[in-house]
Order: sequence, then structure tokens, then C-alpha cells
Amino acid sequence: MGKNPLYEARSRHRWGRSTVGGMGMVKTVGLVLHPRRDSKEAIDTIIEWARGRGVTVLGLPEEVGRIDCSAQAVGPAELAERSDLMVSLGGDGTMLRAMRLVAGRITPVLGVNLGKLGFLAEIDVAELPPALTTIDSHAHQVESRMAVKTTLPADGEVMAFNDIALVRHPGDGMAAVAVSVAGHPFVRLAADAVIVATSTGSTAYSFSAGGPIVSPNVEGFLVVPAAAHSTFNRALVLSADEEVTLEVLPTSGHIAVEVDGTIFGHLSPGNQITVTAVRAAARVVRLGATTFYERARRKLRVNGSAEVD
Repeated sequence: MGKNPLYEARSRHRWGRSTVGGMGMVKTVGLVLHPRRDSKEAIDTIIEWARGRGVTVLGLPEEVGRIDCSAQAVGPAELAERSDLMVSLGGDGTMLRAMRLVAGRITPVLGVNLGKLGFLAEIDVAELPPALTTIDSHAHQVESRMAVKTTLPADGEVMAFNDIALVRHPGDGMAAVAVSVAGHPFVRLAADAVIVATSTGSTAYSFSAGGPIVSPNVEGFLVVPAAAHSTFNRALVLSADEEVTLEVLPTSGHIAVEVDGTIFGHLSPGNQITVTAVRAAARVVRLGATTFYERARRKLRVNGSAEVD
């Protein structure tokens, strides 16, 4: 992939500010790595960039330990506390993990794509040096991302940037769930899953279940049944100021609770959870190379238009 002219222009214009007299904005870069994809080239690029600026590079012990690099290994709390910039090397799953790690902080997260195209990653590895220089010069944009959170009966509080989903166990009956909004009963669903998705997560599990594509700038969230076996099978769009309560009905099978695609707990008939929105829970770096709609068109293969005679 060729270099973006915007990056090149910014890099030439800002180079002096970011390297002379310690004027750079970034003092410490934190790394979050994909568990399997090869991130050696990207890490070497970041470390080489950091070396010339006196910038410290940190990573989690279990991640940087498997790669021959000079990044300092620190625990999750110290990584989140010390990093001025968090760099996610992987795909959307890695980006979501990085966002959860710094949730509630002002630390921006830069997504670097390793492998197939995602929605959240901003750049490819080849674009790293000029992108880091742009961020160091404070010439980038930052977008806030909303999250949803709940408290599980046996597992405590969880937060998701894509979705919290109540998913049926295979062979154990439907997920039968009563949905109430702001304490008012709305609908009872029988489905393979009931998904509570953020705007960011509208292109993930929610989309595969037939939910709408929502701009990530919308402050609201969705309740979407997957493979509904009830008459009502539509998505419900809620304001960020509202809350939704999901009660597992007596007729339901046992349910797994997935948080951004990972099982965090289980619910049984009689259990209920209340999901609320968390505004500006994380911040992601945007450099203007692509828009959400361009990424959505490519990822979802949106092509052509209807012909009207």
C-alpha cells in the first residue's frame, strides 16, 4: 500500500516539533498484540521510531515476551496508567481489548491492521512512522466511543465496546428473555441470542442478526434478537440515557453471556441483568485516511445500486 500524501505532508511539516528539544506529545507508547498474527515488523517499526525520540515502549509480559524486542514488560494496570498512546496491533478483537484496557481514561488508541480488513483499525503497518509522528505532533483527530456495561450475578461488572449478548447453549433450548426499557416491560423474545450492541458494534454480531448499520457517532444502543422464534423480530434502538433490563424467563435454557465475543459468565432462568450506556468510554485515533462508510463498504462488500426503469 502506498503512503498517504496527507501523512507525508504532516510528517515533513511536524518532524522538527516532534524531535527537537523534547517537544513531542507522546512519551510512552503501550502495545496490545494479536495472540497469533505476526506483529514483529510493526513492533520493530514502533521501537525504531521511539528510539530516536526518547519514547518508552511498553507491553504485556505474555505478549512482548514471545517476541524478540526491547519493549518493557509491565502489567495491565501499569500499561494503562503509563501509556500516552495505546497501539493495537491486530484486528478488531485486539482493538476492542485495547479499548477495554484504557476504558475511562483519555488515552487514545491507534488501531494498526495486521491481516484482513477491520472496522476499527486506522492504518496498515507501512503507515506507522508518519502516523506516529502526526500523533506526536498532536495533528490527529480523536473520536469518542460509547460502551455498554452490566453486572453479572456471579461475575461482577463487565463492559463491552461492541456488544453484550445473551446466547443459548446448543441443545439447551431457546434464549427466552423479557425485555424492559427504563423499568417498563416491552417484549418477550425467544431467540438464539439477544444482543445489546453499541453503535460501534452495529457492524458485528448485531449486523449478522439483521440489525441496522449505525454511525459510530450516534450515542445510542441496540437490542437485536438473533434468529428470533417469536413474532417480534425487530431491532430496538435506545437512547444512551435509557437502560434495558433482560430477564431470563422460566421457559429459557441456560444462557452464556458474551462480552465482545468472549464468554464472561452464565445466566439461568430467573436471573436478570440491566445494561446501561457509558458515554466516551474510550477514544480512538483518526487520521483522515478513510471514513467509517468506506470501511463498511469494503468490509461488508456493499457494491452497486438498484436500477430503476
